[in-house]
Amino acid sequence: MIIKSAEYLISSPEWEKCPVPNMPEFAFIGRSNVGKSSLINVLANNEKLAKTSGTPGKTQLINHFVINKAWYLVDLPGYGFAKVSHSQRKKWEQMIENYLRKRENLMHVFVLIDSRHTPQKLDLDFISQLGQWNIPFSLVFTKADKNSQAETSRNVKAFLNKMRETWQFLPASFITSTVKKTGRDAILEFIDEMNAQFRAIA
Repeated sequence: MIIKSAEYLISSPEWEKCPVPNMPEFAFIGRSNVGKSSLINVLANNEKLAKTSGTPGKTQLINHFVINKAWYLVDLPGYGFAKVSHSQRKKWEQMIENYLRKRENLMHVFVLIDSRHTPQKLDLDFISQLGQWNIPFSLVFTKADKNSQAETSRNVKAFLNKMRETWQFLPASFITSTVKKTGRDAILEFIDEMNAQFRAIA
């Protein structure tokens, strides 16, 4: 897929205020500081599209971007250690759950996992929740350039093996580096295939 245009559209405080669901939609989510904004910018070929920040919890709304005037890329608030109140965190969680379960044109969720770490309970719990809600997802292992290739492979393998304990089938997974743009083409090709499915159904 060649990215010809990528534009910010709107930030919504709840799923009902999201744009008209007339195009296929792909959401990106991960724990705070996983490199989500950087990955979105690399995918969209626009380093200023999503605001990157060293401060965890910067994304607080449902952010829609229009890619090639043909599909939506959605940047969701991270889960995890953002320094917010318990009530604010609960509010975010409910907003995310409503969006994930009720947004009718949502084709797929890309869950970002930091490849520098061994399996984290927070990530596994979130993925388990997606499974219970029957929401299709893939895993995107980020920051592969921050580790040796062997260490990245070891952490990815450990994560997938941990999933095998409770999952019969594993989802698609991608290893990415925003510095080297590793994984970009594979993710865009994956999205392209699902866009074709959406058009076939529509």
